This record gives sequence, structure tokens and C-alpha cells, in this order.
Amino acid sequence: MSQCFIRLWRVCVLFAVIILPVQASEVIDTHDPFKLVQQVSSKTFERFDADKALIDADLSHLKVIVREELMPYVDYKYAAYKVMGQYLRDTTPEQRERFVDAFEGYLVATYAQAFTEYTGQKVQFSPASEFENEKFVDVNVQIIEDGRPPIKVMFKARRLKDDSWKAFDLVAEGVSLLASKQSEITNLIRQKGVDSVIEMLKEKTQQEINYKQDKENAA
Repeated sequence: MSQCFIRLWRVCVLFAVIILPVQASEVIDTHDPFKLVQQVSSKTFERFDADKALIDADLSHLKVIVREELMPYVDYKYAAYKVMGQYLRDTTPEQRERFVDAFEGYLVATYAQAFTEYTGQKVQFSPASEFENEKFVDVNVQIIEDGRPPIKVMFKARRLKDDSWKAFDLVAEGVSLLASKQSEITNLIRQKGVDSVIEMLKEKTQQEINYKQDKENAA
């Protein structure tokens, strides 16, 4: 397993432990980035509980939950453009559209696989800060697990044109999901071209969700 993938896996597994009590019927506050992160996280896990029988019967149902409950609040287009880096300007509009679609599918599959690692960890959210005049906000949390030091995680969110917010990056113990994937993907684009990378992302999207990941390497 490559070091880049291991770093990405760590971040995704950490994301999978974020949960706070919230009513299922509560409307997600997309105009407050701090409430957004807390509410979306809790709503996603409520869906896991409600669909437990479906998940037990078919782990690929985790992809359905991630796509319906989580991805509407992730700015995957912005993230996709960021990971393309300097090669973004060399692509056609059609290539960019296909890359964004492939990258979204890849994130869905990655998060769905990461959620199989959830073992009941707890989280502490740092107090919200003023964001009225901000375009980017960091939502800081600590992952608490018995017998281990707290793990610092930061969600990066950005304000959209309609004044709503979406998350676009995760940073766990200094490891940025976008930075790690940008390094890997830009190298692949340089070596094989953007079309080959799009097909690679599609292939990863189709991989089965399972409990058989190498936890020692992924830790």
C-alpha cells in the first residue's frame, strides 16, 4: 500500500468517527460552517443506524448513505480542481467535468470503506469562532479514544456565492487529504495523462466495500 494512500486512509477513518446528538428531522444549517459539520456528521450516523439491516446484507449500501447524506455538503468540485493542481489549466472543459465526476465517486467509495472502521470513538468540537467576514473557516475537533492520546482533526470549509458553506478538506494530525492526493494525482497526470487518471479513479470507485482491509497498514 502506498504511503499516500495510507495517509489518505488515516484521514478518512478519522472522519468516520465524527458524531454528535441531533434530531433526525433537524434542518442542516448550511450558513453556519460549525453547525454544518456537526449536524451532517450526526445525521449520517443516524442513517447508518436506521439502515443497519441493509448494510449488514450488503456493505455497498454504505455508498448510498455517503452519497445521500454526506456528499451534498462536500465541495468535491473545488477539491477535484485543487488536486489537479497546475494541470487544471491544461485540460478541456469536458475533461474537467469527467474528472470531477470520477473524483466524487472516488471520495464516496473511500468514505464508505472508511466507515467500516468506526468503533465508537468520541469527538470534542472546539468552540465556534466568528466567520461573518471569512471566506474560509477551520472547524477543529479532537478524536477521543480510551487509552490513546487525543487526535487533532481539522475540517476546512469555504463560503460559496450564495453565502452557504461546504467542507472541502480534512486535516488529521497535520496530514491534509487534498495535499496528499494532489501530490499523487499530479504525478500520475504528468506520467500518464488526465484521461488515464480519470479511468483509474473510476476503477477505484467500483472496488467492493469490505471488512478485510489491512488495519495494520491503514493505522
